[in-house]
Amino acid sequence: MKPKQISGEAPLGVVVPLEDARDPSESLKPMLDLVAEDMGGINRIILDKAISDVDLIPELAHHLIDSGGKRLRPMLTIAAAKLVGFTGTSHIRVAAAVEFMHTATLLHDDVVDESNTRRGKRAARMIWGNQASVLVGDFLLGQAFRMLVEVGSLPVLRILSNAAAVIAEGEVMQLAAAKNTSTTEDAYLAIIDAKTAALFSGAAESGAAIANRPTEELDALRSYGKNLGISFQLIDDALDYSGDAARLGKSIGDDFREGKITLPVILSYRRGSDKERAFWNRTIAAGDIQDGDLETAIQLMKKHKAIESTLERARTYGAIARDALGVFPASPERDAMREVITFCVNRTH
Repeated sequence: MKPKQISGEAPLGVVVPLEDARDPSESLKPMLDLVAEDMGGINRIILDKAISDVDLIPELAHHLIDSGGKRLRPMLTIAAAKLVGFTGTSHIRVAAAVEFMHTATLLHDDVVDESNTRRGKRAARMIWGNQASVLVGDFLLGQAFRMLVEVGSLPVLRILSNAAAVIAEGEVMQLAAAKNTSTTEDAYLAIIDAKTAALFSGAAESGAAIANRPTEELDALRSYGKNLGISFQLIDDALDYSGDAARLGKSIGDDFREGKITLPVILSYRRGSDKERAFWNRTIAAGDIQDGDLETAIQLMKKHKAIESTLERARTYGAIARDALGVFPASPERDAMREVITFCVNRTH
């Protein structure tokens, strides 16, 4: 059953204190400065590889590529390569492949989740249809692996092909858990570890793999990326009920309307009374959403401190990511990668 659109004004989300009083964008600036020159090369490769004789492919691909994403994952590849002292240029092509993989997963995600918007714009599937979105996602994934073959690094190909398989597994896991209010926190963390963190992890680790760095460094960057990715997704979960709609580029409560099982829902369900669990079963599991239900959901999250707990967990994973970089000597690159953690934990969109 498709959930009904909630009428009336959008409710205010839960206001939660942030870990750092600075504007979160300040924490991203060191990374942006670090990768600025190489990002120009990535953008040129992306534009070149999105070209096809089939007109629909570049049209749909550019709709998403140009929609204002942060390109955080390719930034991690560039930063990791610089962190370990790589002096070549092939890391730029690897980073572009990472961005194509991410873009492909967004196209597929919107079809699976039946999402209507993406980054404040109409989702590609709403313009060109589900079939075109899936097939163009497949094209971008194919282009990503073409680029990786051109790079010629078997370790990088192994890392990112494994990430692609794990991401697909995560999507299937999420589909199996959809609207299932009995989903445990452990099960949910396993889903986002696969669905979101796998590409963060692969992006960071491949930056060192291209330089043939030792196992200790590969392991450290894999851990950094994984825990940063989990933290990033948990913040996304919290923002859907507590963020600013204008800055998010989507309405507050989109996850709720789509019946998504996320950590704030899981915690509210587990901590709630029988009557409250009946509410979650009606809205999330059965998709019977009525006027005022989003406001009720947010109030239950406030009552049970579900948003605060989600943020606490995100900070914990962020701290693990920060510690993972401890094997590397102090440097501007390491500082920038640590500041990205601060950005992810404190961001408002």
